[in-house]
Amino acid sequence: MAAHIKIQPSNHEFWLEGNDAILDAGVRAGLALNYGCANGNCGLCKARIISGKVKKTRHHDYVLSEAEKNRDYVLMCSCTAVSDVILEALEASSENDIPLQKIATRIKRIEQTTDKILILHVQTPRIQRLRFLAGQSVTLSLDKKTGTDFPIASCPCDDRNLLFHIPCDSDKPFVQALIHNSKKGDTITVVGPHGHFLFNESARRAQLYLAYGTGFAPIKSLIEHAMALETASTMSLFWVADKKEDLYMNNLCRSWEDALDNFNYHPVIDTDAVEYLLEKHGNLETVDVYIAGSETLTHCASEKLLAAGLPDAQLTLSTID
Repeated sequence: MAAHIKIQPSNHEFWLEGNDAILDAGVRAGLALNYGCANGNCGLCKARIISGKVKKTRHHDYVLSEAEKNRDYVLMCSCTAVSDVILEALEASSENDIPLQKIATRIKRIEQTTDKILILHVQTPRIQRLRFLAGQSVTLSLDKKTGTDFPIASCPCDDRNLLFHIPCDSDKPFVQALIHNSKKGDTITVVGPHGHFLFNESARRAQLYLAYGTGFAPIKSLIEHAMALETASTMSLFWVADKKEDLYMNNLCRSWEDALDNFNYHPVIDTDAVEYLLEKHGNLETVDVYIAGSETLTHCASEKLLAAGLPDAQLTLSTID
């Protein structure tokens, strides 16, 4: 059976299936709920039951006080819902609500999609998952000398499995060590998150995403987050490359367009992306625009869009080194 969960004071809602933990179901649904270990030790996912019934599904070492028990506090990581439930719980509303974390992850897979791009998949320990907001970045290190910043190319709804798009032609020590000296199972230290390239959840405007090259990585995180939230807003992705082969996840974007009624994909090859975008969306007052790529390209595009009437408050930028 499915239970309907509502979180106060945000009024965010999601569904819980079977005996899933309330925390796990909420994170998968795209909510930035407060948590730490997700294993019953830290108590950060503590929430108060306002109405409905829950049951404890696993032991937790964190000890709730008698006063907390009397006020119907529970740990969301250790309980499931047996009826529709309303909970009072903390959620992150900005990057300032997410703590800096340092996690020793393991390489799960390194996949070369083209001769220019590696997809790095690392996995966190079960008891130390990474809390982050869609669009943010972290610092990756193979040793103390190779720390390099990369945007996370995956959704916060899967906080154990982190993806990164690595340009093979980079001369950065981390990239060279990853290419020549790394294998499945090796440790990569993740420090973060950081960055202000965030999804505007309060807006109900259409979303335009403009990605230059590997700027697709943080854009992908935003889009997958919007999908987890099941936003009804129209999403349009413009991915810009010099040639079709550089669209290294073109099939994924095509699959989004095929599966979702509100998603439109526009590969942009060797043409002015902003002019093409303006042909498709003339009224910029009704959209939120997210641009990611090199500093030169993103700022040039942003200046053109602002000059064409895009309100400054509806523009979000991410620059990729």
